[in-house]
Amino acid sequence: MKYNFTKMHGAGNDYVYINCFETKVDDPNALSILLADRHKGIGGDGLVLICPSEAADAKMRMFNLDGSEGMMCGNAIRCVSKFIYDNNIARKDTVTIETKSGIKTISIRSENGRFISASVDMGKAVLIPRDIPMSVDGESFISQPVEAAGKTYLCTAVSMGNPHCITFVDSVDDIELEKIGPLFENHPLFPDRVNTEFIRIIDRNNIEMRVWERGSGETLACGTGSCAAVVASVLNGYADMDSPVNVHLRGGILTDTYRKDGTVIMEGSATKVFEGVVDTDEVADGI
Repeated sequence: MKYNFTKMHGAGNDYVYINCFETKVDDPNALSILLADRHKGIGGDGLVLICPSEAADAKMRMFNLDGSEGMMCGNAIRCVSKFIYDNNIARKDTVTIETKSGIKTISIRSENGRFISASVDMGKAVLIPRDIPMSVDGESFISQPVEAAGKTYLCTAVSMGNPHCITFVDSVDDIELEKIGPLFENHPLFPDRVNTEFIRIIDRNNIEMRVWERGSGETLACGTGSCAAVVASVLNGYADMDSPVNVHLRGGILTDTYRKDGTVIMEGSATKVFEGVVDTDEVADGI
C-alpha cells in the first residue's frame, strides 16, 4: 500500500502525518509501528491521521511508537492546524480540531498568509485522581510521595486529556530516564499508564523539562506534558496563575499559561520537514 505523507514536528516532537481527507488507513496501529521506526521506517514519535470531522474543521488521531492510540498531543495538534491551514482545508485564523479528549480551539498567527505559530486552548487541567485516572482517592494529588527504583519522589498528578506525573528535580541532566521512565509509566498508581515529566525550576517564568511518554519513551517535547508541568509548578508555588511560563524542552520552547478559570493555553511553532510517498510493502520487506 502506498501513502502520501508529511513529516512534521512541534518543538522536536515529530510525527508522520497522513491526510485522511484523501486516503483511508485500515490499520493505523500497525502502520505507526512500521513508519515511526527511525532506522527502518520514516522515523518519528508516532503517526497522526488528519481526518474529516462532523463536529470540527478536522479530526486528529495520534498513535504512539508501540501502536497504542493516544488521547491528545499538544505538539501534534499545532502541526495539524498548520497542515489544514496550509492545505486550504480550513484557512482561517481560528480552527477547531476534534481529538479523543474533545474539541480543541486553535488560534493561528500568520504573516502574509504564512503560518507562524499556533496558540491552543488545551481545556481545563484535571486534578481529581480518579479522573486522571489514578488508583487513589482524594480531591488532588499534589507533592505526594511515589516510590520508584528504591527512591521516593514527591509527585503531582495532572491530566491534560492524558495522565501526567510531574516531579521536581535539581538537574534534569542527571536523571537516568531510560531506567526510571518505564517504572513511572507502568506504576500501579496509574491504571492507564502515565507520562512523566522531570522539572527543574529556573525562575517563576522559566522551567526546564525532560519527558518520558507512555508508549514512546523519551521525546524531545510533549505539549500536554508542558501544560501539566506548568500547572504543577503553579500548584507547588513555583509559578503564578495567569502568567506565561516558558518550558525549555530538549527540542525547543513552549509557552504555557495556567489561567484562573482552570484552563491552560499553550503556544508554540509547527514545522513541516518534508513530504513523500511510502510503500508499506517495501518497508515491511526490509524488516
